Amino acid sequence: MSYDLAVWDGERPRDEEAGAVFDHLFERYLDSEDEFTVPSPRIEAYAEALVQRYPDDVSDSPWASPPVMDEASGPIVYLLMSYSRAEEVSEFAVALAHEHGLVCYDPQGETLRG
Repeated sequence: MSYDLAVWDGERPRDEEAGAVFDHLFERYLDSEDEFTVPSPRIEAYAEALVQRYPDDVSDSPWASPPVMDEASGPIVYLLMSYSRAEEVSEFAVALAHEHGLVCYDPQGETLRG
């Protein structure tokens, strides 16, 4: 079981539009049969900062699908964190997204975070 967050580079949508923006980005960049798209510089810097704080190559990693960079494509990264550490890690991930000027979305709760 995991807790998921989506973080993307772009303008913050209105709350009622966030789900549609997420769906579009997910389908285009993460769920596509097309070739992998290199993460944008801002998403790459964000993902690197995440794994600096919470490494994805250790036995007690909080990531349910490491490496984190494999979950990044173009302007979006989809974070899957183990449920047992979700509160701790998601709070950091949301704050870090805000620091990087990125949008953070909770697909389970269908709400923007941060």
